Amino acid sequence: MQTDFDLLSLVLTLTPVEGPPKRELPAWWGRAAHAWLLEVVESGAGTLPPAWHETETGPRPFTASTLMGYSARRGVEAGRTYSLRLTAYHRQAAEPLLAATEPGGKLAPDAVVELDGLPFRVGTVDTGGDAAAPWAGRGTYAGVSAPFLLASRALPRQVRMQFSSPTTFKSGGMNVPIPLPGLVFGSLLDRWNAYAHIAFPAEVKRYAEECLAMSRLELASRGVPGKGGSMRVGSVGEMQYTTLNEDRYWMSVIHTLAAFARYAGVGAGTSYGMGQCRTLIIE
Repeated sequence: MQTDFDLLSLVLTLTPVEGPPKRELPAWWGRAAHAWLLEVVESGAGTLPPAWHETETGPRPFTASTLMGYSARRGVEAGRTYSLRLTAYHRQAAEPLLAATEPGGKLAPDAVVELDGLPFRVGTVDTGGDAAAPWAGRGTYAGVSAPFLLASRALPRQVRMQFSSPTTFKSGGMNVPIPLPGLVFGSLLDRWNAYAHIAFPAEVKRYAEECLAMSRLELASRGVPGKGGSMRVGSVGEMQYTTLNEDRYWMSVIHTLAAFARYAGVGAGTSYGMGQCRTLIIE
């Protein structure tokens, strides 16, 4: 098992331990998954920095998906298999998460996970050992950046991104539910610079705003239920960005940040399931 890593993305399969409860269940499980992730990390790492519990102090170095495969219309179905994805992009969060997947751990196969008070049994745990795994993975900041920053060949002019959960951004006091280049790569830049050992220049965001065009998009709007009956709308689907001003250095940073998205997510609400994102291979 890799022991030197800062970045981690786990994919777990879960099955209900009990039949459907006779109470209302959440339509969106991201907040329940977020609470469980914090419990797992704290049990393995001790007291976490207070900022990791806050929403206004900068990016928190972890994400949690909603319960994938769940339908509010059908509810929790006995015998059905669901998926949950947990990520971290700081060693203090990544190490206890991975340790919890080992025998006897809170995320190990056959362990029982409680989400919103409902018990699920862990089936399989993908820790990213297979380099070809689309969502699971683990690595380092240097390992993510090296293939692009040190590339001996020309890098592609295009970057294609998949937004698998509703993605939105806070900009100018408003929610912007469209993955505009400056918002996507500005969000990734903030997360990278908050925790990576080597920061990228702030001008990366300007390059994305002025030099990346949205050359192909297949997007739809989806809502995430919030508190008090509110609804937060975001985009799901795919977007391809193409540079209008091909520059080797700037595009190496853009490709690095795109690869980093699998661990960090993009936009608002990533700690409770929004903004799940990864790069796609362009055929």
